[in-house]
Formats: sequence, structure tokens, C-alpha cells
Amino acid sequence: MRSSEAKDHAVSGTAPGPHPEPPRARADDLARVRGGHPGPGHATAGDPPPPRFPLDVNDLHAIDSDVSAAVGHVLEEHLAERAERATALDPTFGRDLAERVARFTLNGGKRTRARFVWWALRACGGGPSEAEAALRVGSALELIQTCALVHDDVMDGSRLRRGRLALHADVAAQYADSVAPSLGPRFGEAAAILAGDLALAWADDIVATIDTAPATVRALWSAMRTEMVAGQYLDIHGQVTSSRSLARALRAACLKSALYSVERPLALGAALAGADAARTEPLCSAGRRVGIAFQLRDDLDDVFGDPRHTGKPTGGDIRAGKPTYLVALAQARAEATGNRHGLALLRQALGRADLSESCLDEVRDVLVDTGARDIVEARIQRLVAQGMRHLQSAPLEPEGRLRLRELLQATAGPPARPRPAPTPRSMQDDTPVPLLLTAGAERSVR
Repeated sequence: MRSSEAKDHAVSGTAPGPHPEPPRARADDLARVRGGHPGPGHATAGDPPPPRFPLDVNDLHAIDSDVSAAVGHVLEEHLAERAERATALDPTFGRDLAERVARFTLNGGKRTRARFVWWALRACGGGPSEAEAALRVGSALELIQTCALVHDDVMDGSRLRRGRLALHADVAAQYADSVAPSLGPRFGEAAAILAGDLALAWADDIVATIDTAPATVRALWSAMRTEMVAGQYLDIHGQVTSSRSLARALRAACLKSALYSVERPLALGAALAGADAARTEPLCSAGRRVGIAFQLRDDLDDVFGDPRHTGKPTGGDIRAGKPTYLVALAQARAEATGNRHGLALLRQALGRADLSESCLDEVRDVLVDTGARDIVEARIQRLVAQGMRHLQSAPLEPEGRLRLRELLQATAGPPARPRPAPTPRSMQDDTPVPLLLTAGAERSVR
């Protein structure tokens, strides 16, 4: 799902063309598969080497210094064992799907969700007895993200992920010489759906092995998986029905990003630490606000961001007809002010896969002229400020609070970098719009 970091963090690289069948990696060597087949999420010569250090879950300060590396260590062990089982079951299945899932998970992303789990645990006083469980939950979240991104690329018809071929396109390219051209793309999509399912199954397997996890953790995990699917369905539902409801766009952003990317990971870490409501509720409130800000920033970056910094082409949401809050707001303001030209342009441009760059520039003009861009930017800043106040109000351990503050601010991101574009016309009206955080009243599983 787009959100689902919605868009994921991109890395540099170019997409490979059709290539021969990848060599099968040894199960005990999965941590170094990045030196082989340049498939999705696979590292190239310019990527940093994987972190290598002995993991001692009792050494909290060592984990504090590099949470991502600690989570990577847990993932390496789990994925090596899972890939070995898959290869023993069937070599083709192990090579084509299991090893691709392992590579994608090990070699991509910033482990942000896992870090939210860890620092929520530490901020709520969690210690060595909960450390292993927190790293396992963080690893499971990384696999959930793999599932979300692989499926998202199929639903969006995206050929690239992190600057390389998406999993479905990579499988199709692998079999380009042995499968009929008419069947190749569909085969790649089917394989990617199964790969995402496999990642989800492996994520659940990790959580199931945490014997010390309280019932609250399992309830949160169950709720999060359902919320993630619900958010993605609302996204594609709005896309195909051309729904541009502000409330609907906000609800989808809350479900597909705010809860899954920020609030639930924070709640999971707090639950593992046995935190009470005085700590958990402010954490979740902060997470929800910053999570929505994260999705709104993603919407802005998709239209106004510089591809050199975002790692992806601009205008994807517009061409796909995504029901983003940014677009819904622009339409609402155009309707309120009788801006027929802007309204007609938006309706004609949304969902046009062949939309030219010049037409995309016109869409940008409408988003600026209606005030939608500035309003969304201001709302992002307001949400982040609210989130910081909630975080400050919680009785947390000082170091954990500091790290969470840094993570939350980084998640919301800096203001979108401006693209070279025609000079914006002045705003045409200041019509007030509904308050953004209507979803804040919803009750969440604690």
C-alpha cells in the first residue's frame, strides 16, 4: 500500500532488465545474498555491508546504539531458517519466493516501525527480560511491511520499488524466455501475491513464538493486521469509485498509515513493557497524530517532491486517481469558491495513467491556487506539535522520550522540497475546511 510507508524508503539504483535465473543462496548464508541476484530489495555494490555483530539481548546499551542492526540480526536468523525449510520443501519455491521475501526484508527500509517498538519499550521502563520479545515483534513488523509493499506494487501496477524491479516484475523478467508473453505479467503478479502471503505467515510465526508476550500484544497485533487491510481497501475503493470525501480520505490515512506505521508499534512496545494507561494513552495519541502527518507528507511529496530526494517519480497518486486528502481538499475548496476551471482540470487529470508532465504542472497549480497545499502543510506542522505535546505529557524514561521525539519528528519529515515549476498564482480564497483530526476520537485497542 502506498502508505503503508505507505511508501517505503527508497534507495539509489537502477532497475535491472531481464536476467537469468538467480543462483540459489545457501540457507545459512542469507545475510549475504545481496552479493548475488539483483532482485527486489537486493543490494548492489554501492550499498553498505550488512551489520555483523553478536547479539546479546541483555546488553541494552548495545541494542540502543543500533536498534536496526539488532532487528536485522533477528531477521537473518529467522529468515535463514524459514528459507531453508522452504527450499527443502521444494527448491523452486525456495528460490523464487522464499529467498526473494528474505532478500526484500533484509535489504530495504529503515526499520522505523521496529524502532518505535523498541523505544516505546525503553521509554516505558522495559528491560532485558522484555528485550528479545521487542526485537521479535519489530522483526515481525518488518515482514508485515514486506507483505504490504509487495501487494501494493501489484495493486498499483508499479514496476519499481526502491529503484529496482518490484517483485512481480522481477519474477516476470526471470521467466521472460520460458513463459508466453501473454502469461508472464500475470504469473509475476500471482507470484507476488503468494510472496506477500508468505511474508505475512512468517510474521505471524514470529509473534506466535513469543511465549512471554501478554494478551494485549496479541490483541494489538490482530487489530493492526485488520486495520492495515481495511485502510488499503478504502484506498483502492476510493480510487475506483472516484470518491473524494474528506472524511473518507482521512479515515483511510488513519487506518493505513497512522495506526499501522506509528501508533500500533508504539502500543506494542508499551504493552511489552507492561505500561499503564498513564504512559500508553499519551504515546498512542502522539503516534496517531504524527502517523496522519506522515501520510499527509507522503501525499505532498508524491506531487511536489523532488524525485532525486524521494526516490520515486512524481504524480503517481494523481495518475492512479488516489483519493488523497490533498486532492479531496483541493476539490472541496474549488467547489466552494466556484473555481470551475480548477475543478474540471482535477476531474480530467485524476486517474489518467498517460497524464503528461505539463498537465501534471497544471494540477500542481490548482493544488497551490486553491490553498490545499499550504493548508495540508500547516496541518502537518500542527499535528506534529500536538503529537510532541502528548509525548511530553507522558511519564516516560528521559532517554526513551528523547529517542521517540527524534523518531516522530523524522517520520513526519521536513517540508517538501520545491520542484522547478511555474510561479504559483496567489490563493483564490480562504474558505475554512473541517478540522483534520476527526479520527482522534476513535477508540483503539490498548
